[in-house]
Amino acid sequence: MPRWEPDARERFVAAALELFTDQGYDETTVAQIAERAGLTKSTFFRHFSDKREVLAAGQETLSRLLADGVNSAPADASPLAAVAAGLANASSAMTPFNRELGPRLEAVIATSGELQERAVLKRVGMAAAIADALRDRGVDESSAFMAAELGVLAFKVGFDEWISDDSEQSLGALTSAALDRFRVAMTQLD
Repeated sequence: MPRWEPDARERFVAAALELFTDQGYDETTVAQIAERAGLTKSTFFRHFSDKREVLAAGQETLSRLLADGVNSAPADASPLAAVAAGLANASSAMTPFNRELGPRLEAVIATSGELQERAVLKRVGMAAAIADALRDRGVDESSAFMAAELGVLAFKVGFDEWISDDSEQSLGALTSAALDRFRVAMTQLD
């Protein structure tokens, strides 16, 4: 086997999802994932600390993309406009690979309480990154928290729609539309 593979992370993710789907999360070992990916166990551990981390691959990158988008919004942008910029930035980085694996990832997560907890922590991390970026822009704590939570919810809803079989819109359009719906819904809460 080659010592370095440029697509090793993607190969591990794809192999893990295949195995998790075929035989279950708990029954799958790191050795099986490595074998299915055509790589070594030591290569696996250079990329991931354990098999659970395979399902969170890209979380740090996604959080960074969201925060970078918020930071790049015009100085006079409202908190929600800055969040929209973060959603657009993160959405633009999503590839057909993400879309293809999305439904299988969701199905595997649904089978395990441990993985469901990890998915919730992923959303918490995304919200924290957005809120930190908003606070860096001078947004007060409550507004930053609310805008960040709406942004994460918009991303989740948009992503779920994007990975559905019948969606023809881009992820960016779907997350933007979801954020707009939540903005309208907020005005009706009073």
